[in-house]
Amino acid sequence: MLNRIADRFSKLAERYLPDAFVIAVLMTLLVFILGFIMKPSEPVELFKSFGDGFWVYLSFTMQMVLLLMTGMALASVPIVEKMLAFLASKAKTANQAYVMTFLVSSAAYYINWGLAVVVGAIIARELGKRNNKAHFPLLVAAAYTPTALYTAGLSSSIGLTVATKGHFLENIMGVIPTSETIFHPGTIIIFLALLITLPIFIVLMAPKKDIISYSPPSKKAEPEYHNEPASTPAERLEKTSFLGIITGLIGMVYAIYEFINGRDLDLNIINILFLSLGLILHKSLGQYAKAFKEAGTAISPIILQFPFYAGIIAVLGSSGLAESIINGMASIASKDTFDIFTYWTAGLVNILAPSGGGQWALQGPLQVPAGIQLGVNPAITAMAVGWGDAWTNLIQPFWALPILAVVGLHIRHIMGYCILLSIWVGVLTTVLMYFVY
Repeated sequence: MLNRIADRFSKLAERYLPDAFVIAVLMTLLVFILGFIMKPSEPVELFKSFGDGFWVYLSFTMQMVLLLMTGMALASVPIVEKMLAFLASKAKTANQAYVMTFLVSSAAYYINWGLAVVVGAIIARELGKRNNKAHFPLLVAAAYTPTALYTAGLSSSIGLTVATKGHFLENIMGVIPTSETIFHPGTIIIFLALLITLPIFIVLMAPKKDIISYSPPSKKAEPEYHNEPASTPAERLEKTSFLGIITGLIGMVYAIYEFINGRDLDLNIINILFLSLGLILHKSLGQYAKAFKEAGTAISPIILQFPFYAGIIAVLGSSGLAESIINGMASIASKDTFDIFTYWTAGLVNILAPSGGGQWALQGPLQVPAGIQLGVNPAITAMAVGWGDAWTNLIQPFWALPILAVVGLHIRHIMGYCILLSIWVGVLTTVLMYFVY
């Protein structure tokens, strides 16, 4: 029954779901309309907040661009391709391919969500190449599904933020150690429950007919000049491996030094590591530049859409819309149900503004004081916001764009499955949250 429902959802998504950029623009217009309703006497303020907020996340956008391009360039190194091929060869059936994709991607999400963007896409692609009985859109959905788990991982943006001395809500909630957030027993229970049940859910959704196998995107053939002997000093510089190794080692020394001095695994460190390893392992600077160029097509959706969502976050704040949503939920919650209402509110806000850090900056100052008034531990409030943010990532197409760019699919190919998975995540997390927090 579940695979029939999934098939129906998938067909509806393929028919009616527009491009992710269209969704971003529609979200922008929706927030403006709601903002005008909230503040009909101050329309100019909404336009100003949108314009000011449009460029807030430029540095983060560039981090994501480099993450994708350096990660894909690293994945094209022969030794890395062989390692992934060996791992993918262990999945002999379609069901094993779905489960392996989910588990490998989950492990990467637990370590660092930025790392998982590349790892999930590549393992899905490698398994798709080797198993023509696996439905490739479902494989990609399985690679993306662990985005619902990342808030319990080592790169939980909210969990790490509130554990950092000097964070912007320290005067309200203090510094919260990770033992009370990402390593809280309740967080671990929810994480394990989702980790065990989601791959079962994915296997039950697998279609029995109309299987879409992996099909590699066509590429324009380019001459392999790197295999030809260098004939000029300039070509010798392009083809020597020495320059890449030396430059890569500089980056590796920097990363090791930072880790020794207690730095966490953040996006900047991952980008340095990916870049350095790619330079060391590729045959030459010229070969690395070619791999980097081929990775460029993955970045355009991120560059195009993230400023729109940054503008949406700004309008949500200036219009009072976010405050109305949060206060409305809080007004009907009790001490025992506040974390659940916080979870639902965060899921709704995340659909409009898909950024964990940006969402916490918007929601935290309102949600935490309301919880404290009811006697709710601020650490639980923070995790409830984190779980809600991760939950609706499954139905907010923005964070799927990097994976889709790598594998060559459209959001409508996987969204039908993601919608069903989000329903299960929402129900299970809501029930567990009531008991474990």
